Amino acid sequence: MNDPAAPAAPTLASAFAAGHKAFIPFVTCGDPDLETTRRIVHALADAGADLIELGIPFSDPTAEGPVIQAANARALSGGVTTDRILAFAAELRREIPIPLAFMTYANVVYAPGPDRFAARCAAAGVTGLILPDVPYEERAEFEAPCRAHGIDLVSMVAPTSADRIAAIARAATGFLYVVSSLGVTGERTRITTDLSAILRTIRAASTVPAAIGFGISTPDQARAMASISDGAIVGSALVRLIATHGRDAPGPVYDLASSLASAIHSA
Repeated sequence: MNDPAAPAAPTLASAFAAGHKAFIPFVTCGDPDLETTRRIVHALADAGADLIELGIPFSDPTAEGPVIQAANARALSGGVTTDRILAFAAELRREIPIPLAFMTYANVVYAPGPDRFAARCAAAGVTGLILPDVPYEERAEFEAPCRAHGIDLVSMVAPTSADRIAAIARAATGFLYVVSSLGVTGERTRITTDLSAILRTIRAASTVPAAIGFGISTPDQARAMASISDGAIVGSALVRLIATHGRDAPGPVYDLASSLASAIHSA
């Protein structure tokens, strides 16, 4: 249970209330091990992250490109479990002040049941959940327990969402995750989707913050995406550094994250 004397966990919305665009990095928990993940999360927070997405590994991460798929495989082969990650997140909550969100897949939530999973997120001080394999039309069974436990179930809008964008935006809480490109996660040389049009539709329908993710890997890309939205999400570029440097990754991650945070905050 939550400690009644502990301060309330920061909401996702607070990440967008600092007077600048939000830098939202992603890291796969347990890659290469949870102690290294702890050091990486601290490096990201020190570098200027406004919200951190913690990936709970899954054996079939359908929305992920090869970089994050490999990170999932490394974490799972190292013995990390959802139970260990929930306990780990509770420790992080006591160590860093910024909001935390889990990104995972429906089967991970189904295993204990959506209500129990949401309750355990709340107890750990995690205030957001992103499920990329749950379409907007099928979110009700996850949304109700999340709402009951004070968790924002983050909606995703993709270039293919078309006439559904306004409806998704109106129902969104926390922030809206705008997928930059068709396909899976991964670094891209160019992002060519007409994201400005998508953002105009979102803003006509809702005041919820909207952050762009998928394919962002450089400070210039991050600045460009943040300039038309409320923030930028970066995953694969950071996870690739972790794959390269292993337990020595916190330093290189800090260096890239600092440059990304500076670019996004100045957008």
